[in-house]
Amino acid sequence: MAYTIRGLESREFAHLFGQDERYLALHLAIRKRADRSSGFPDRIALRDVPEGEYAILVNYAYQPAATPYSGRHAIYIHEGCTTQGVYQDEVPAYLTTRLLSLRAFNTAHMIIAAEVTQGGEAEPLILQMLRQPETAYIHVHSARFGCYLCVIERS
Repeated sequence: MAYTIRGLESREFAHLFGQDERYLALHLAIRKRADRSSGFPDRIALRDVPEGEYAILVNYAYQPAATPYSGRHAIYIHEGCTTQGVYQDEVPAYLTTRLLSLRAFNTAHMIIAAEVTQGGEAEPLILQMLRQPETAYIHVHSARFGCYLCVIERS
């Protein structure tokens, strides 16, 4: 089964790039310098923010649908990143090093299945979830912090 793992589009966050701390605070965001290479997962390019570069921690509505599963949480974005990560039939390295929560949703945006797995072992579960005809998409979250990481869709 073909699938696509897709990062967020940078245009949602471009207004934050280069802004002062006051502006960021008005948008529930703060700027942080990446002090280790694996601790700042960029939700746009789907890779870790390189050590020494800046990330913006912002509150994001990862599930805006009007259902009981609507949700917001903090996510990191690489400040200035404009290239959306898109992976076809491949789990990006960004995910393979993390403990993941996979949440399958139907077209009514209701969770129909959920699993926790090591990122390096996620692909069989992804394929299993996508084989279910009622699965519309899968959200991937960090199992430890609960943060949204990306979406997976059938191709």
